[in-house]
Amino acid sequence: MQMNRSGAEGPVITGFSGRGFKVDGGVYEGLLISPERADGWAPPPLEALSESDLAPLLALDPKPEFLLLGTGATMRRPPVALVQALAARDIGLEAMDSRAAARAWGVLRAELRWIAGAIYPLD
Repeated sequence: MQMNRSGAEGPVITGFSGRGFKVDGGVYEGLLISPERADGWAPPPLEALSESDLAPLLALDPKPEFLLLGTGATMRRPPVALVQALAARDIGLEAMDSRAAARAWGVLRAELRWIAGAIYPLD
């Protein structure tokens, strides 16, 4: 599937490939993405996800408005401890399935929103 979004600055998710996501000519199964860069990511099981797994995104300056969390093929709830830790940093967390997170990334970045994304592979 191809997605076309214009007006976004920085990395753009343009489609899906197997278990992963097409971003600026590369394919990433797991993905950490910010307005500045996209990196491959080997995430832990969702129930073990913590702040340290998201360190590159949490180090953004300015901090992201919120974090898009793509939880894989289906929407699953993130650990409560992670939600609370991000809230303590005044960073919201929006969890959704990974395909929806990839599409939301394009829409929100086209609006020039300063967000970050942690997207699990498609299962």
